[in-house]
Amino acid sequence: MRNTVTPTHCPYCALQCGMHLTPAPDGTVEVGERADFPVNRGALCGKGRTAPAVLSSRVRLTSPLVRSGGGALVPASWEEALDRVAQGLGRTRAEHGADAVGVFGGGGLTNEKAYALGKFARVVLGTSQIDYNGRFCMSSAAAAGIRAFGLDRGLPFPLEDVSRTGCVILVGANPAETMPPALRCFTGLRENGGTLVVVDPRRTRTAEQADLHLAPRPGTDLALALGLLHLVVAEGRTDEAYIRERTTGWEEARAAAMAHWPEYVERVTGVPVPRLREAVRLFCEPEAAMVLTARGPEQQSKGTDTVGAWINLCLATGRAGRPLSGYGCLTGQGNGQGGREHGQKADQLPGYRKLTDPVARARVAEVWGVDPDSLPGPGRSAYELLDALGTDIRSLLVMGSNPVVSAPRAAHVEERLRALDFLAVCDVVLSETAALADVVLPVTQWAEETGTTTNLEGRVLLRRRAITPPEGVRGDLEVLHGLAARLGGERGAEKGFPTDPEEVFEELRRASAGGPADYSGITYRRLAEGDGVFWPCPAPTDPAPTTAGASGSTPPTAAGTSGNGAPGPGVHPGTPRLFLDRFATEDGRARFAPVTHRAIAEEPDEEYPVLLTTGRVLAQYQSGAQTRRVDELNAAAPGPFVELHPRLAQRLGAAEGDPVAVVSRRGRAVAPARITTAIRADTVFMPFHWAGEGRANTLTNPALDPTSGMPEFKACAVRVEAVRP
Repeated sequence: MRNTVTPTHCPYCALQCGMHLTPAPDGTVEVGERADFPVNRGALCGKGRTAPAVLSSRVRLTSPLVRSGGGALVPASWEEALDRVAQGLGRTRAEHGADAVGVFGGGGLTNEKAYALGKFARVVLGTSQIDYNGRFCMSSAAAAGIRAFGLDRGLPFPLEDVSRTGCVILVGANPAETMPPALRCFTGLRENGGTLVVVDPRRTRTAEQADLHLAPRPGTDLALALGLLHLVVAEGRTDEAYIRERTTGWEEARAAAMAHWPEYVERVTGVPVPRLREAVRLFCEPEAAMVLTARGPEQQSKGTDTVGAWINLCLATGRAGRPLSGYGCLTGQGNGQGGREHGQKADQLPGYRKLTDPVARARVAEVWGVDPDSLPGPGRSAYELLDALGTDIRSLLVMGSNPVVSAPRAAHVEERLRALDFLAVCDVVLSETAALADVVLPVTQWAEETGTTTNLEGRVLLRRRAITPPEGVRGDLEVLHGLAARLGGERGAEKGFPTDPEEVFEELRRASAGGPADYSGITYRRLAEGDGVFWPCPAPTDPAPTTAGASGSTPPTAAGTSGNGAPGPGVHPGTPRLFLDRFATEDGRARFAPVTHRAIAEEPDEEYPVLLTTGRVLAQYQSGAQTRRVDELNAAAPGPFVELHPRLAQRLGAAEGDPVAVVSRRGRAVAPARITTAIRADTVFMPFHWAGEGRANTLTNPALDPTSGMPEFKACAVRVEAVRP
């Protein structure tokens, strides 16, 4: 163990907060502030401060596990474990074909791992059946961004711009609990004279700080956005010159919005017309403004159209592709952005290229040294893949995901996992999904390995290895190398899967060159010397990225634009701000989306009269596989709960802390009641971090957005029952 201070980044959310790690004499690791990193300026939430607790051998896996003849998971050598995985996947491929083997990745994997996993699936296994849990994160925002701007990057500007704009409409986001260091930006916004409008059916900690809180009925965000655009048009607040010069499709989008009268929108959403008008005034009066969305409007069966409607609001008012203005998405997972850019998403190749594009296939195949025709086509989206387990897909490799807790209709997904012929899981802990596996492979964690991530701003960062992993643990790249050697026959496939992350990144650079997410001008050295580089960042000798968004970058002669000081002569500085000159479409214009409101997939009825919405709490993260192993975090958030309004509690005869059951068409969950006026009377809320009888995703609806493949986590019909002794 090296007794040095290592600058690195938090393993959790998409802020990727900077921190220092110092090994202590007792074998623990101390976290220190890294005040120079611009995203968090030293601030860390409780999850970041306690992240080293999961490095302890007391809570993590340190030996491979294999399923014994008696059914128990027992320790095994790495050679035996890898042999079993190769045999299980290989047998399925031989007996049922390549597409009978599935791969399920994670939004927390580094760029190197995501790249190698996608390559492994398509080159070694030959399967099209690969997707990842990031599909459940911001896929609707990504689809809407590509449709409108020709490019998807969570924030098209640095996070620090938020505090300098005039107004932010924050839709379905609660950064006070999900990414607390980011709250500084919203506090700074108000301190600088700007205003904050929060759209959320609950009065969250974030909503309490807003100048205006709109509390729509879950699943009606689309109607709300259209109603605001109607008022923008009716009150003469459109930017006609901008619309004429920088957009297309306005007439159709305008006609669709004008069908959503304020009084109709009030009936649908429950938001009074005067509050709609106030939101429009706050948004339109300042010179600059932004709309930021998160999972609230995105995790719906109409999430792409919903985000498109909010983008329309920005375009109609000239609030996109201008300084301190624009639409952005607050990505959730640590590498949710980079995780989908480099090949573990069902329809994409490295560099955010389309798998169906012959030119993209040829370019990546050349880097990989394979025939383009050998690459499979697009596969199933995440839930569709999970739903096909045990039938069309007979074996599965999971890397960095816990769908038993995180997937919608989770009890059904658990059944599908149990129905597999073979399941292998790579993880740092024995998650609920790993506990079902035939083979569990213990892998290194963030502080034990080097690799890059891409945060919510599109800033590529270098996580550095600070400590030596315990004996018995290997990196994910080592796992893929070992499996490629076993499954690649005599082709020497393992040579295409190096274990050194920098070597993998060098190949990633070549594979991404010229693509929308061009990393070819980024090197480990550049990242180590600064605060990250914003993509696209082409290499000096490479052609310009195919996205026109690169033209919105600061000129290469400017110093410090990438956040890492002045680049050398001819070196691209990165692109902190997109679209300032033109959008990444063929004609350089943004596209309006002609969308109209439609109901959620499952409206309440007499049998299921209440709406359920789900989300996160401050002290836990995602499926809780890691944070639920930290004593300090469990003390703050020990278990699930059902948040309900006093009127609903009174009808049930339930008091604070009483167990209540929430029942949907998919199952039943039980948790203590938390009674509050901070939620609508027609809605209940459950956090989704826990397994067992309080598993919120037992209830959620897997109805999918037809464009993004996003399930409808945020709204489904339920009934609530008191649980009697």
